[in-house]
Amino acid sequence: MAELKIHINQIINNINILSNYFKKHNKKWSLITKVFSGDVEFLKRILTDDIIEGITSVGDSRLTSLKNLKLVNPKLRTIYIKPPAKIYADEVVKYADVSLNSSFETIKALNEAAKKQNKIHYIIIMIELGELREGIQRDDIIEFYKKIFNFKNIKVVGLGSNLGCMYGVEPTYDKLMQIVLYKQLIESKFDQKMEFVSGGSSITLPLLETNSVPEGMNHFRIGESAFFGTSPINNEQFIDLSTDTFSFYANIIELEEKKIVPEGIISDAGIGHTAKFSHDDIGETTYKAILDFGLLDVDRQEIEQKDKDIKFVGITSDMTVVDLGKNRTSDGKIKYKVGDKICFKPSYMGVARLLNSKFIDKKFI
Repeated sequence: MAELKIHINQIINNINILSNYFKKHNKKWSLITKVFSGDVEFLKRILTDDIIEGITSVGDSRLTSLKNLKLVNPKLRTIYIKPPAKIYADEVVKYADVSLNSSFETIKALNEAAKKQNKIHYIIIMIELGELREGIQRDDIIEFYKKIFNFKNIKVVGLGSNLGCMYGVEPTYDKLMQIVLYKQLIESKFDQKMEFVSGGSSITLPLLETNSVPEGMNHFRIGESAFFGTSPINNEQFIDLSTDTFSFYANIIELEEKKIVPEGIISDAGIGHTAKFSHDDIGETTYKAILDFGLLDVDRQEIEQKDKDIKFVGITSDMTVVDLGKNRTSDGKIKYKVGDKICFKPSYMGVARLLNSKFIDKKFI
């Protein structure tokens, strides 16, 4: 069975580096663990008391994952990082201390759920800044806040935004400053203080390096940079974070010298994805290896082979074919054989898919 290796010490080191980094910049941050889909073993390994000391809260976008967060460490302050479905208001209040919201009807339901559970539920109101995902319209923010201000079991602790996740709208100084100004306007108009302006994510981190984050923007929601060491705005390493945090190993289950071009009439019946071939390839052969994973486990676009001499041939639901060329080292020795493993570096979405596949082994090292 193919295997995903998780380099836990590098991830823990990344989290500690980020905690110190945010402290230096006088910012708060939440660790977003959604890539791990609530894996209890992983959560137990990283959410120790010394690790969470530097984190404001731990967040996820799945209720089952939030439940596991509370199970692993009841002292955690949890944050639900997408607008909740109204029907799950009771569960949101039970497992999330804070939630991001953009619907009045849902907040009303959260207030009722919090009342039943004898709790105060904290919310961050999301504002639309051009990404066209979650968030109320900017012109509506005053009236929106006014409607929920008197809910007895709801406390608004901040305003937030989401940029760069759907259309890739970049978080500029001007966009982030808009949220800061709306916070100041609300605080002045209603004589109410809010703790957070939550407009930061992994894509925003490089702005801190260039002093391009407004002083009032004080909260970051970070997943990718903590677990992969990169910022998605350029997919490059951020400061000195480790990028060697995940390795995916697939087993060679067949290795034969075969033709490059398939034989027979090619129809539309194929269920996978294949590489293109040219007329010059007709009659030529190469060594092809079949690996023990497929589309059900991960999309080939989300993994990169570490051996650059290996080329993709095709992928179906449960198997992948790669081209090993002559399958020889520079000194003429056989390079790969059946039973060997081929190593890939998975992307963020690649890891998310692999962790959710029941056909992939997971190993913490």
